[in-house]
Amino acid sequence: MSIKELPSASRPREKLLAHGACALADVELLALLLRTGVRGTGVLQLAERLLGQFDGLAGLMHATPAELARAGGIGPAKRAELAAVLEIARRALAQQLKAAPVFDSPQKVKDFVALRLGALSHEVFGVLFLDSQHRLIEMQELFRGTLAHTSVYPREVLRQALLLNAGAAILVHNHPSGVAEPSRADEVLTQSLASALRVIDVRVLDHLVVGAGTVVSFAERGLM
Repeated sequence: MSIKELPSASRPREKLLAHGACALADVELLALLLRTGVRGTGVLQLAERLLGQFDGLAGLMHATPAELARAGGIGPAKRAELAAVLEIARRALAQQLKAAPVFDSPQKVKDFVALRLGALSHEVFGVLFLDSQHRLIEMQELFRGTLAHTSVYPREVLRQALLLNAGAAILVHNHPSGVAEPSRADEVLTQSLASALRVIDVRVLDHLVVGAGTVVSFAERGLM
């Protein structure tokens, strides 16, 4: 069934305006962004197919331009719009984290790192550098590895902390397997970096491990 064939109250745009964006299913939200389908496929059907191909919104929003092009039904304009939506969300969260101490909104920190790293197919280690009031200065993706291993050099982390005049830091990395459970190697790395950064009076407040749809906090686990 096409959108035009739906009752007015059930159409995504009308439903959003009447009840808010939270009332829409993923397929309806995506259909609003796509606006039109392709020959022989309505926009709702196209949205449903794409969500299936990319394992949901997270996979779709983090897909590369080449992957989106191969999927069919997403031309250059639609690919640009999807990329813009993701970047707007990232920048909006970053702006909020720069305005107030991160402990005022721990869930926003998790949302921010999930948007940055959640659907990557390779492992990335990054650091949220914070000022003395624990407000975000900048997040930097410092090291990139394979699915199984990333080499992290404390010297580079310290160098960036000094350059940014950071007062604190939150470590973050993703598990491309989708399982966010910290490993023993993650714990050892956290202890090593916390000790190194302590020498320059930079406190490591947390280490966040990003998986598929979840973010695990070392601090909340009592591992810090």
